[in-house]
Amino acid sequence: MDTAPDAPQARYYRSQGLRLHYTDWGNPSAPPLILVHGGLDQSRSWDHLARALRGRFHVIAPDLRGHGDSEWATGSSYSLADHVYDLRCLVKSEGLEKFALVGHSMGGMVSLAYAGAFPEQVSRLVVLDGVTNFPARKVKPIDVRIAEWVSDLDKTAQRKAHRYASVADGADRIQARNARLTREQAMHLATHALKQDADGRYSWKFDPYLRARAPYRLSLEDYVALWSRIACPTLLVSGSESFLPDPATAGVLGHFRQAELVRIEGAAHWLQHDKPEEVLKALEGFLAAEAEPALSAEG
Repeated sequence: MDTAPDAPQARYYRSQGLRLHYTDWGNPSAPPLILVHGGLDQSRSWDHLARALRGRFHVIAPDLRGHGDSEWATGSSYSLADHVYDLRCLVKSEGLEKFALVGHSMGGMVSLAYAGAFPEQVSRLVVLDGVTNFPARKVKPIDVRIAEWVSDLDKTAQRKAHRYASVADGADRIQARNARLTREQAMHLATHALKQDADGRYSWKFDPYLRARAPYRLSLEDYVALWSRIACPTLLVSGSESFLPDPATAGVLGHFRQAELVRIEGAAHWLQHDKPEEVLKALEGFLAAEAEPALSAEG
């Protein structure tokens, strides 16, 4: 449990029978802002940005099903549509009519899909290195996708989970995967991404079956149809050293009504950790119009 004086509150809601967790940073009278993490991540990875934005927004960061402190969906393949429905349930639980939405990686794809399905609800959309489907991408035949999915499920069932003697050991693992992280960042992420088991050792909170990608997915045409329905101003933020293609050259921007692109130099896929101040500056500038009503009310 986070006992810091400025710690956010842990809250829960229900979706498809699952008890799902979200981190609430308070300030409920301010414009709502929802932060959606990426795959195998969790809501507290947003803490640096959330703390900086909580004075102007009601910041809410959910743990997607199978992640963080949310329940695992046993027997599920964790489809994009499931995550969109969970987000819809969170919005209804909070009684939100309109809100700004920020998503990273897989959370970016969830946010794009939500904004396309319910364009009247999203006032501003930010996607951090999260356009993972693009016109040049080669899609494997369905028989290959099914075979790979079955193989992944079998491997996951047989795989021995990574377990650690301490949180520091987990932080070592995180830093090995992203050398740009400071030790402080890695320890913070590990503290919230690990759970202590009955024998005192630590394991990751996420469901290992999240690694098995479902063979049934939205097609590129489906994604493009959703992108074209997004009615709000949209900001795509990419890292110059990301493994994903640059949206500017990948044929993506033309499918949005009003999208702009910001490129963060020296950042890879986890750009909000690699260059947190640059990402925060981009967010603050883009979201400034959202915060103005709250600031006017205070003044």
